[in-house]
Amino acid sequence: MQATFAAFTESEHRQRLARARRALAEQGISICVSVAPEHLYYLAGYDSWVSVNSPQALIFAVNGGEATLIARDVDIALILETSWVRDVRTYHLIADDVTALVAAVAREKGLEGGLVAIEKQSYALPLALGEALAQALAPARLVDATTLLGAARLVKSPAEMNYLRAAARYAQIGLDAARAKLKPGMTEIELAAEIEGAMRRAGSDYWSIPTELASGPRCAGGHATARSRVIRSGDLVHLEFAGVERRYHATAVHSLAAGEPGKRVRDLYEFARASLAAGIAAIRPGVRVSEVEEASLMPLRRVGLEKAALMRFGYGIGIAYPPIWLEPLQISRGFDTLLEPGMVFVLHAYLQLVEEGLGVIQGGTYALTDSGVDMLVGGGDVPLELV
Repeated sequence: MQATFAAFTESEHRQRLARARRALAEQGISICVSVAPEHLYYLAGYDSWVSVNSPQALIFAVNGGEATLIARDVDIALILETSWVRDVRTYHLIADDVTALVAAVAREKGLEGGLVAIEKQSYALPLALGEALAQALAPARLVDATTLLGAARLVKSPAEMNYLRAAARYAQIGLDAARAKLKPGMTEIELAAEIEGAMRRAGSDYWSIPTELASGPRCAGGHATARSRVIRSGDLVHLEFAGVERRYHATAVHSLAAGEPGKRVRDLYEFARASLAAGIAAIRPGVRVSEVEEASLMPLRRVGLEKAALMRFGYGIGIAYPPIWLEPLQISRGFDTLLEPGMVFVLHAYLQLVEEGLGVIQGGTYALTDSGVDMLVGGGDVPLELV
């Protein structure tokens, strides 16, 4: 029977699980203990953020059989309303040894030794929990499957794309609110409230990263969040926030000017815009991600600003839980991933000149299709917008 708030059919989840099993088998892995909430959602449909303070796990044998979900007893209703998994085991926080429960289930599924896959890079696996699991599962050895499991999520299904486009509509509502409400004399927090309130009223789920918003000299802080600073006439305002549908995120990235800025701001904005356009122009199926970032840097090298481009050019996005919304895809030098239709990513050109109190960011969320690059939401390659 379908769970009341399931986002996908059981058959789609089982197909995903089968793909994960094939990928794990190729690495000689026998058991998977998945703890990352995005993978519990992707594979099992279980929608819950509480992995950050209450251990949760999806355990399955790579050679087949049913999967088992482990969660805190107080959260059993969350599993029943979202997940297709029928074998659910619970523990009571503090009173029960959750690592012993994980090990017992793994051994039920045939674990004797060998390799156990787990997401060592997940925020849901603090060092103390990881060490305790390693001891409980010994003599088996834990191996990092963060990227391997995450790679399965990079190419989106039609159903996932529908959620991403809905998320983009919420983000667009937030961007429209910023344009309508931004004015000198208001604080950054007041502007953030207008953006967030508009998205929530429209139906957006909660987002995994705080709204990033900075004005004037604070724009030199790449990940700055709103403060009580009063926005002044001529200030540049840096915006980065996401709309969310069924945990799928679409991020709006944009810089607005609250009145006429100085010439230096305009010039810097145009350099960032040229970088964004050059990177987007390089994107097509089969291209290496490193080549895309290299293309984005070419306009900056010509004007001596390459060192001011401190952020990677892009990253994958989709399912997310706090504290991040990034997928394993890195659109950056040092990576050789090939781009494929169905991938969705955030692209941004960011220039930071701390000594001048200047920072410009421009971009958005894009989908790669068979016919090209489709911007879902964001400022994109446009002239500086004055409001």
